[in-house]
Amino acid sequence: MSSEATTGAITQMMTTLLEDNPDYFLVEIKINPTNNVKVFLDADGGVSIDKCVKYNRVLYKQIEESGIFPDGNFSLEVSSPGLDEPLKLIRQYIKNTGRNVEVLLHDGGKIEGKLKVVSDVTIQVEEVKGKNKKQEVLEHTIPIDNIKTTKIQIQF
Repeated sequence: MSSEATTGAITQMMTTLLEDNPDYFLVEIKINPTNNVKVFLDADGGVSIDKCVKYNRVLYKQIEESGIFPDGNFSLEVSSPGLDEPLKLIRQYIKNTGRNVEVLLHDGGKIEGKLKVVSDVTIQVEEVKGKNKKQEVLEHTIPIDNIKTTKIQIQF
């Protein structure tokens, strides 16, 4: 089975498992050459470790029974993408509205600020430049198509 077919089969299994819990959604599946399958889930209210363990057990059994990996030679990790991973889906942007982000554009530009508004085709980021009396607030409306990556900026 090709890598794309394998990913498609596992995607279908995971999508079916998530039907009972609409708060959770599939972000990405990665399979490396050693058959380490990584499934990244997110949820509107945050991902719990208990849910990851539950989905891991059920999905592992389904993959094993399906014979996708004929020798049974695979490992499975189910987790959230983590804060260091870029946002991939509109639903992730919506979930992170109000947080500080760093947006890298396809033209090489970079915008840092607070994610204010998300639509299916654009995001709006509020950037604050300067300090005190020289402070300037800029509103950037960025087409999704112009975004290379968006990462959450952790504030301490």
